[in-house]
Amino acid sequence: MQNLIGKKALVTGAAAGIGREIALQLAAEGADLYLLDVDEAGLAEMVETISLLGGKVTSRKCDLTDPQQISTAMQDVLSTWGGVDVLVNNAGVAFYGATHTMTAEQWDWLLGINLLAPIQITRELLPSLLNRPEAHIVNVSSICGLVAGNRYSAYQVSKYGLQGFTEALRAEYSRQGLGVSAICPGPVTTRLFQTAPSGRTDKQTPIPPRWLCTTPELVAQKAIKAIYRDQGLCLVGWVAYALYYLKRIAPWSLDLAFRLGRRKRMKKKAALLAQQAELQLAAADDSHSRAA
Repeated sequence: MQNLIGKKALVTGAAAGIGREIALQLAAEGADLYLLDVDEAGLAEMVETISLLGGKVTSRKCDLTDPQQISTAMQDVLSTWGGVDVLVNNAGVAFYGATHTMTAEQWDWLLGINLLAPIQITRELLPSLLNRPEAHIVNVSSICGLVAGNRYSAYQVSKYGLQGFTEALRAEYSRQGLGVSAICPGPVTTRLFQTAPSGRTDKQTPIPPRWLCTTPELVAQKAIKAIYRDQGLCLVGWVAYALYYLKRIAPWSLDLAFRLGRRKRMKKKAALLAQQAELQLAAADDSHSRAA
């Protein structure tokens, strides 16, 4: 894409965090914006800000867990503009906790927002994007879509799926001139972790220390560059680079780290079980003595 002046850009999750910064930088590049979010107050603030900067912007409240609301919003986008040049699938949520404790509703909620909504939005806008002389899709993924950890299984599944969807679209449509990028940052200083539900009653969702994090502004800058350069994979932040290349060069090291942690946990669990068995035996002996 040569420039973004006058291009029509749709951004999901645009009221805060990474989506907000991408929307602001798209506006600074001259794009007209259509913003989606469930946060009406945040959207209103964004519309006011971009309008004061001289940008053209429309917004709509949309719950991405509701396919009908998504379809209605896409119909409005197409009737308003006739087509879209840039699609930014940014909206995302997280859940912290052990996989076996997650309910079906929690899985549906997270996968609906993080994976199924981007797929539906892309499907419904794809004919329009393919009819544009220059068009680009940006999927805001995560290093969690390339390297797995623990306690965020559903989030990682959604990001792995989004990564695969991005690569499939790029392989299928790049010959037709459609650019597709996956933006994969490490931890970012947004409210993703603060607002993520925790499946553990004894522990809140942990927040990464700031020295591990990159900023939404940097992620947005990299996203704009990815559009101009038609970059397929865009890593953001030193943590993302470190984990990505560690997995490529020495994938066994990550597996070893998880296994070492497992051994320590199993030893601790075995010691606890032995202690409980001793207490039960002592209680049984005491009851026998009293009976005698």
